[in-house]
Order: sequence, then C-alpha cells, then structure tokens
Amino acid sequence: MLDSLVTSKTRIKLLLKFFSHSNSGYLRSLAKDFEESTNSVRVELNRLTEAGLLVTAEEGKTKMYKANEGHPFFHEIKNMVSKFLGLDDLMERIVKRMGDVDKAYIVGDYAQGIDSGTVQMILVGKNLDTDYLNFIRDKTYEKVNRKVEVEILDQDPGDIMGILIYGK
Repeated sequence: MLDSLVTSKTRIKLLLKFFSHSNSGYLRSLAKDFEESTNSVRVELNRLTEAGLLVTAEEGKTKMYKANEGHPFFHEIKNMVSKFLGLDDLMERIVKRMGDVDKAYIVGDYAQGIDSGTVQMILVGKNLDTDYLNFIRDKTYEKVNRKVEVEILDQDPGDIMGILIYGK
C-alpha cells in the first residue's frame, strides 16, 4: 500500500521508523540501519522536515529527528503505517482470542521502526491458548506477509524493551 503511494524506498523506511512508534534518530545512524547512503537519507529527511512531518532538535553537535506529533496528519499517517505493518489487526485478533492476556509488547526490529519481515511479540499472561497462537501465526503470514514470533511469559519481568500495545 505505502509503496504504491510513496515511490521513494528511503522515505518509506523513514515513515516506518518515525511513525510506527515514538522514535528518534540521526542521519548516520539511520543511514547505517537502512543500509543507504547518507546523502539519500539526508534528502528524504529534509523533505519530510520541510513538509512539517518531522521535527529536529540539537543534541550536542548531532541533529536528531522525530515525528512531529503536532502535525495535522500525524495520527492519520501513524494509522496508515500501522495498517501497512498489519500490526493493528494482528494485535487485536491475538489479544482477544488468546485468553487472559495482561500485556502485549512488540519487540525487536518493529519496535525500532525497522520492517524486517518478522514481527516479534511478547505476551504476558497465564493459561494462554497456544493452539490458537499456532493457528494465527500461519494466517497472519498469509494476510500480511510477515512472520510472527511470539514469546509467552507468566509475568512481566519489568525490563522488556519494546512497545506496550496492550495492557497497563
């Protein structure tokens, strides 16, 4: 969907990075993460900043970029990115059917805004339906062309590095 609307692959990567969750980054780090030249990343960062979709802040000598949450289209772009990634539907289905889920996290590459093709999740809860989990993994791959890896924990260790998408 996004690749038919936005022709620049680098711009798509930046939108995924900044609008899939609250993330920030700087030029060299982004170029390294995306395996792109700093020039192509710089051009797209400048375009997105000029459009008001990204804001910048100086941290020492480093210019940091992040999504402009005050932009009128922030929520629409965030929702479009989420749908592109297939996370909204995936999370809703998994959490509703798994049983007594206390918390659900996205971890790994997607939590960092990188579309690697594998969605890693951690579900926290007791007596969760692992048969359904095996079924939904196959269905999810058919629907969004992404592998799903899920780890189940009985309780939250408190140090999970990721995006809390369900629970408090």
